[in-house]
Amino acid sequence: MSVKIAISNDILMCLTRLPGSVQPKVAKFITQFQSDPTASGINYEKIHDAKDSRMRSVRLDQAYRGIVLKPDQGDIYILLWLDKHDDAYDWARRHKVDINANTGTLQIFVAESGEAPADVRGAPAAVAHGIPGVFDALKDKELMRLGVPEEQLSLVRSVQNELELDSIENRLPREAYEGLFMYIAGSRYDEIINEREQLAEGEVDVTDFDAALQRLSSQNRFVVVDDELELQRMLNAPLDLWRVFLHPSQRKLVNGDKNGAVRVLGGAGTGKTVVAMHRAKWLAEHLATNKKILFTTFTKNLAIDIEDNLKSICPPEVMEKIEVVNLDRWVNQFLRKRNYDYQIEYNGENTYWKQALDLAPLEQGLPDAFYRDEWSKVIQPQSIETVEQYKRASRIGRGSRLNRADRVKVWPVFAEYRNLLTSNGKREVEDAYRDAAALIAGEPASLSYASIIVDESQDMGTQAFRLIRQIVPEGANDIFVVGDGHQRIYGRNRVVLGQCGINIRGRSKKLKINYRTTDEIRKWAVNLLEGYSVDDLDGGVDDNQGYKSLSHGDFPRLESFGDAVEQDNFVVALLKHRVQEGVRLGTICIVARIKKELDLMTEALHLAGIPYYVLDPKSSDQKNQDAARLGTMHRVKGLEFDEMILVSLNKGLVPLDQALRSKGDAVERRQADLEERALLYVAITRAKKRATLLSYGDASEFLSSATC
Repeated sequence: MSVKIAISNDILMCLTRLPGSVQPKVAKFITQFQSDPTASGINYEKIHDAKDSRMRSVRLDQAYRGIVLKPDQGDIYILLWLDKHDDAYDWARRHKVDINANTGTLQIFVAESGEAPADVRGAPAAVAHGIPGVFDALKDKELMRLGVPEEQLSLVRSVQNELELDSIENRLPREAYEGLFMYIAGSRYDEIINEREQLAEGEVDVTDFDAALQRLSSQNRFVVVDDELELQRMLNAPLDLWRVFLHPSQRKLVNGDKNGAVRVLGGAGTGKTVVAMHRAKWLAEHLATNKKILFTTFTKNLAIDIEDNLKSICPPEVMEKIEVVNLDRWVNQFLRKRNYDYQIEYNGENTYWKQALDLAPLEQGLPDAFYRDEWSKVIQPQSIETVEQYKRASRIGRGSRLNRADRVKVWPVFAEYRNLLTSNGKREVEDAYRDAAALIAGEPASLSYASIIVDESQDMGTQAFRLIRQIVPEGANDIFVVGDGHQRIYGRNRVVLGQCGINIRGRSKKLKINYRTTDEIRKWAVNLLEGYSVDDLDGGVDDNQGYKSLSHGDFPRLESFGDAVEQDNFVVALLKHRVQEGVRLGTICIVARIKKELDLMTEALHLAGIPYYVLDPKSSDQKNQDAARLGTMHRVKGLEFDEMILVSLNKGLVPLDQALRSKGDAVERRQADLEERALLYVAITRAKKRATLLSYGDASEFLSSATC
């Protein structure tokens, strides 16, 4: 069949909003439509008064209709919208589908009436009163190169600030809104254009829908469906838009050969892990080698979740070429095969410190916590084994100053600790990484990996990246690193990739659009980290400039109670209310800083007869269970839910007193405070639509410091 079928990402969202009794019929129609859109059973009806004369309606059942666009030229049909009869017709009358003459992108947007546009308050447009617009410095041609359709130029020129731009977001094509926002946020026009790397070359044929659908910028919203099996996968998981639709900036990172290591930064919800998974799929499909792609991350549960998601986008033959495992487990397996003589200590707390600290010089007056921090922040990252090495070591970022004479005095503590570990057949994780790297260096042909994908890289230390550098030789497509220093929650040192042998110069990218969280929740979360310096994983500083969400909703709801019982009763009542609203409990997650608070909540839910499911740190989420989820802040990393309910945000728990008291000086305590803030940042940005923040007794100071 020469006919080409495309569907918009709106179709999958429309499908999820249909009644359960209607969804199977609509899915069946879409399958038939994909098979043959010209079949006699599909009756196309013209839509009177439609702004786009190519719009047609198709009957789904007695009450529901689909909207299809049939271009004047070529054998292409595009399924655009699903809705009740009158609502579907109203949508079709208001919208147009065109190819942007400047970008070559296929766009859906609200057709303008031709009258002078009104501003967000309903008053005459700013341009009509001579009030400066925020885009006055840009020419019409430049606005159109940002993606603005010609007929929406007057509408855009009436905008005076970000709030007004947000108010017309749903009327604009997606690429236009993004480009305009980036300009308001402070990016130069030429930077926005160069970063997109998606403008069509030469003159654009605005009638060639086939060429438009092949452009990366169009594939952010449309997908050509030529595989019935893939269509069924899409219809079976309509909420998983990430499986099909990628932003041009994401797809550019996913596809194609890279000259060396690549680093991708991005705030929560920007799709870093999505990019990493699609990159793994692309490499497995295109590298002509019998070697595997290693996909590694920091925690075991994240590796399990990623493997499950990869299976949803990779056919079995592709999945066979990808190995997904967290780094600790990989190292353990590697060393065990080589008869490693040591047992690895994973918790970092053991009895040997107490014995070693007996050698601490009293005249130095250093607290016990200093020695543990010095070990983890200076000695282990720099592979220091002798006092001479320690005397020359960099201690940048440490709060306690030590001259060379002081270092000689405190060194016996570290030497004794190392001796106790070795004599008892123990190694810390950092030691195991170092030993594994040394073994690989001695047998470079022993591993069978063509490339490594590293997710949540901010939680890995220097020795981890030196090991990663050894696992795969330097070259094209060797290492692909994604991370965000704002989400560092495991106390790791800041890493400089270049010092670990991983050269990312000229191959770095930052994702700025949050596709998960509403902008109101994003702003609240970003305020948590205000005033703190965050690194970019390679010796520089990362910030949240230009970080933006495309969806809007309410700001987080804050409630405080006298005691835990009042808080738990509130949550029970809220969940019952959500059920009455028709919300699935499985779309809601309840989170606490420590397990003890979760245990109190599970007891309350049990007594109320509300189904719940506690997220296991060693297994993936059971998505088929319609029950409220419960998990710690650490466990929910990598997950997402429509609504997050954060409980027990009390003074002493958030931040956790013990996490701060265990640090040896003011610098380390400030770093620990940042990690506690990052933990709350991670938890709240799991929310897609709503966030509720609860406390009892004295509320955490974080709640007031982050309030917008």
